Amino acid sequence: MLVARRLDEEAIALQRQGVLPAYAPAKGQEAAQVASGAALDLNRDFAFPTYREVGVAVGMGVDLAAYLASHRNIWHGGLYDPQSSRLAPLNAIVGGPVLHAVGWAMGAKLDGTGGAAIAYFGDGASSQGDVHEAMNFAGVYRLPVVFFCQNNGWAISVPTERQVAGGSVAARAASYGIESLRVDGNDALAVFEATRAALERAREGGGPTVIEAMTYRMGPHSTSDDPGRYRTLEDEQAWAGRDPLVVAAQQLTAEEVAAAEEHAAAVVREVRESLVSLDVRPGEELFSFVYREPTKSLLAQQRAWKEHLDA
Repeated sequence: MLVARRLDEEAIALQRQGVLPAYAPAKGQEAAQVASGAALDLNRDFAFPTYREVGVAVGMGVDLAAYLASHRNIWHGGLYDPQSSRLAPLNAIVGGPVLHAVGWAMGAKLDGTGGAAIAYFGDGASSQGDVHEAMNFAGVYRLPVVFFCQNNGWAISVPTERQVAGGSVAARAASYGIESLRVDGNDALAVFEATRAALERAREGGGPTVIEAMTYRMGPHSTSDDPGRYRTLEDEQAWAGRDPLVVAAQQLTAEEVAAAEEHAAAVVREVRESLVSLDVRPGEELFSFVYREPTKSLLAQQRAWKEHLDA
């Protein structure tokens, strides 16, 4: 979690320095992300992230410089290998990863691989029609998928109570015949156990589960956001005492925390150096991974692009 926090802070600094065009901070959500990612079986499960899952990448052991390459705008989806890392490319479509996870889960059920998918989304995304369709489909076909909602209190600037009818994302699961639970999203051990159990149940044919991890986005929605315009300092200070790193540190010795800080600093230093030194990818790759067989329209766009460069 310290690696995720310090890397998050470094990414914000790099954005302010002009290295990253934009970044979506994850401060406060480290327990929900790292612990759920660590619960996956990387030999058979698959994770589908949004644009704010740096902690999931840490928990899954993904190449972090390659992960952040997407935020640097060097290559769409990051430079890591999704197939071997078991982490799908970053997805900025609100609710989009949920559909992809359900599609993957259907494939896993049909080919009998025994793996499960986990779909990440926020409380704001839960109001998207795509999420309703995905949960309904997964419920009908009893698919091996875990819907992992990080309820961080805010859909950008709109509080949960103003956009989630009934106030609970987990409660919606009953409408689809899906198991659900709420968990303290700032308690890493609780998140790990809940996610591990839901994944195990999915792999054994028990169907999908909705996990609503109750947490708090301590920073802005993105580096272009000012949370001071829509929430109070008192609210932020109240949640500061429930910081997942503070909660975790209370279960460790001072020596263990110091060692973790030293490790995090070394990781961040290495990631920063690797990220800054990455070369820009060839522009032709914009057209290389759209279709298995390029369409006439895509080929026409590629020709127009080349003509523009040569003009």
